[in-house]
This record gives sequence, structure tokens and C-alpha cells, in this order.
Amino acid sequence: MRVVVAGSSGLIGTSLVAALRGAGHEVLRLVRRPPAAPDERGWDPPAGRIDPGTFDGVDAVVNLCGAGVADKRWNDARKQVLLDSRTVPTEVLAAAVAEHGVPALVNSSAVGYYGDTGDELVDETTPSGTGFLADLCRRWEAATAPAENAARVATLRTGLVISPSGGLFGRIRPLFSLFLGGRLGNGRQYMPWISLDDAIAGIRFVVEHDVRGPVNLTAPSPVTNAEFTRTLGHALNRPAPWVAPPFALKLALGQLAEEGLLAGQRAVPRVLEQHGFQFLHPALGGAVATAAHKQVGN
Repeated sequence: MRVVVAGSSGLIGTSLVAALRGAGHEVLRLVRRPPAAPDERGWDPPAGRIDPGTFDGVDAVVNLCGAGVADKRWNDARKQVLLDSRTVPTEVLAAAVAEHGVPALVNSSAVGYYGDTGDELVDETTPSGTGFLADLCRRWEAATAPAENAARVATLRTGLVISPSGGLFGRIRPLFSLFLGGRLGNGRQYMPWISLDDAIAGIRFVVEHDVRGPVNLTAPSPVTNAEFTRTLGHALNRPAPWVAPPFALKLALGQLAEEGLLAGQRAVPRVLEQHGFQFLHPALGGAVATAAHKQVGN
């Protein structure tokens, strides 16, 4: 296949490009600067501009664009950045997919679509929840509308990615190494996670198969924050006795703490499982142990 990837320089994008090429696919990367390599094509999402010929013979477009949700404290300006960095590129790519007859658009979204669901088991049929993240994801997915009647469209509701470096693991590992690991609040909120290997394999699976609509890109065994903390502490051989009280998290991070740290979704990958996708890391222990092993270079 010939696949165009937007957002190819991030944690997931870099690994996805390598995996697609390793599987024999040709990959073209969209860049927002003058192209400097044969596999690069220039684009300017706010201007709605993409280099001519970019979609010639293309079989699928994968859109991973979006500013980091947890990179900065939320205020009105930051929320607008989070929204625009997702909806604008998606609208441009969806329109291009429809205009050029590209058969498939695989677009990022997130499990935040469901809001805080407590202990409820969540699959792709669960309606959207409330809060900023849920609204952000709804508008993100709605931006694929120009392609809906012209192509197969899949939206990847991605969970927390466990990788050797970067992502969630990269951020909290130093705390555990300093014996500062601990649960967030009461620890009962669910964390829908997925290993980087499975996230990449899952995206490739959706690209290569007739999968459409919402797809929970999560492992089949979501865990509570308390269980996640225990598992990570065990893998790193570090106790994790501390508790970050909700008031302190809210004071430091505001609404980001309420929706991103103290809320959760017990999301399961029903669609992937129904299509026969096989997880390399179905249980958290194996995913965390693998990430820790790779990071230290053993």
C-alpha cells in the first residue's frame, strides 16, 4: 500500500512509519516545512494547502496530529490550541481524501471521548460523556465528516501509551526511580492503557483491514490507578507508598487534573477483538516489564 502519514515525528508516528515500511508499504510523510527528503510532502493545514500530487495512488491516510493534552496547564488559550491542532488538520485531510478518491482515512481520537465512566465497562457503542476532553474528541471525530461518504473512515480512541521512552512511562518513571511513586487520589479511577507495540500494530491492522468507525486503541485489560501504580513499582523494584491528594493535583493542574488524572475510562477494544486482532501485551505487567527492559538497554 501507499500510505500518507500526518504527525509522523511524534512518539507513535515515528514508530508507525518504521512499522509500515517494515511491512512493505510505501510511506509519505507530511511536513510543515519545505520537504527535505524524497518521502516528504509539504503542507500547511491552517492555509488548507498540500503539495500537488501528494495523494496520487495513495491507499490510506493516517492522521496523528494534535498538541499534547497534558503538556501544559489548561486555560482558554491552551484549550483552543488543543482543539485547533486536531480539527484543522483533520478537516483538511478529510476534504483531500474525498477530493482525490483515497479509499481510507484513519484518524486519531482518544478515550477521553467517553468522559469519566467510573466502573462502567466501555466499548465503542458507549455514548460520549461530558467535560472538555469529551467535547474535544467529539469535535475531533466530527471533523472527519467530509470523508464519510467517500472513504472508509476509522477513528482511533487511543488510551495511555506505555513505551520505553516518552509518553506516560517516560514521565513517571523518574518519580519511581526516586522512590516518589504513588497513586493519584483514591486510585480507583481506571486507566485504559496500551503498549506502544500494540498501538502501532493496531493502527497498522486498521490500515490494512476493513475496519471502520470508532476503534478503542486500548489493551483488553484496563486497570485502576492503584493497580497501575503497584505494577509499575514492582517492575522497577521500587515501593510506591505515596498518595497525591486530589486537592494538590487540582491546585497544580486545575481542570487537567480533574479530567486527565482523577477521572478514567474502563475501556476495552471490542472492535479490534471482533476483527481478530491479537495483542502482544494483553496484560499490564508484561507491557511495563518490556518498556522498563528496553529503556535500560538490556
